[in-house]
Amino acid sequence: MKRLMKKPEIKQFLFGIWEIVEIVVVALATVFLIRTFLFQPFLVSGASMEPTFSDGNYIIIDEITYRFRDPIRGEVIVFRYPLDKSSFFIKRVVGLPGERIVSRDGDVKIYKGEEVLTLDETYLPENTKITENIDTTLKEDEYFVMGDNRYHSYDSRNWGAVKKEDIIGIARLRVFPIENVKIFNPPAY
Repeated sequence: MKRLMKKPEIKQFLFGIWEIVEIVVVALATVFLIRTFLFQPFLVSGASMEPTFSDGNYIIIDEITYRFRDPIRGEVIVFRYPLDKSSFFIKRVVGLPGERIVSRDGDVKIYKGEEVLTLDETYLPENTKITENIDTTLKEDEYFVMGDNRYHSYDSRNWGAVKKEDIIGIARLRVFPIENVKIFNPPAY
């Protein structure tokens, strides 16, 4: 003989289901908000950022910092590729808005009015030089970016500056492979 549920039992059962639905909705909303506005995972594809990041590295991007300040030189950023906004690139900020970037004889020099800065790029393999001659002046919303693997990077030397509106965020943390977990801070020049 089957036992039928009484009204209080049905209410308890429905209340239990409602609690589960509520928890799932709150969890999904939380994940959505975090991924949309705060942090986002990215998978590095290619060798243009070696030795800092390698093909297959899984990184976490901070999307909130640039809502409060502009990118600074040396930060590794993820951005929409200027020639195809559906593609994402990862590169290092070398030149800031309004600066003139010049490279001759392999060294990168930054001209800020009368001030000249020669980059000491300790994150690059020793004796890395740029083979191209560069002389470009950035507009007020543009950034000059380059990959750390200067000999095998498709970057601002090839397609020009990145607009601020195309920058997604800063590479803050490498989480995979596990043995290479690392928090990243920009170098001091």
